[in-house]
Amino acid sequence: MSRYFFLSLCVCFSVAQAAEKTTPNEAHDLAYSLGASLGERLRQEVPDLQLQALLDGLQQAYQGKPLALKDEQIEQILAEHEAQVAEQPAVAQSEVALEKEQRFLTEEKAKPGVRELADGILLTELAPGTGAKAGPNGKVEVLYVGRLPDGTVFDQNSKPQWFSLDSVISGWRSALQNMPTGAKWRLVIPSAQAYGADGAGDLIAPFTPLVFEVELRGVTG
Repeated sequence: MSRYFFLSLCVCFSVAQAAEKTTPNEAHDLAYSLGASLGERLRQEVPDLQLQALLDGLQQAYQGKPLALKDEQIEQILAEHEAQVAEQPAVAQSEVALEKEQRFLTEEKAKPGVRELADGILLTELAPGTGAKAGPNGKVEVLYVGRLPDGTVFDQNSKPQWFSLDSVISGWRSALQNMPTGAKWRLVIPSAQAYGADGAGDLIAPFTPLVFEVELRGVTG
């Protein structure tokens, strides 16, 4: 069988070193050390492991006795387990990012003058506007600066630029339909209304909320 090195265990003792252990005490210490190394690894990866089943499988395989499960079953079970272990760091990283985002949004929501749109976008009016608003399929002419939560600028323009609302992130599409021409707003856009779990290349990590200062200069449609 090809997968008896359970959970990709890397034993620190070589076969040559094991062969040099000849006294009873040294043999005992080697066996104990291997068991301790395996136990520590298993405690971290499989905290609810049934130890008696582990010992049965270890003893039967080591002594060359018939096993309780077929080779194919063991191969499948270990493959599924290793796939789950491989996914854990990514899941943990996502949870950390989501918790960080929630803390940021909570802090932003508590600031004076902030109001929340229906889809979770946070809005602070920096300058009022009295002009027309864009429709869902309209175009907007804007000056803007986009920042990450730590203040890093990831995008901006120096001259007013036209955008179709059907070509921008959903946070912009939603907010700018509520924005009268001439207004300048600070928008905090949750990641779900921006680039979500995928992020945007090296600039925007997954689950990153975005902060924009947007000045609406004109609309069509």
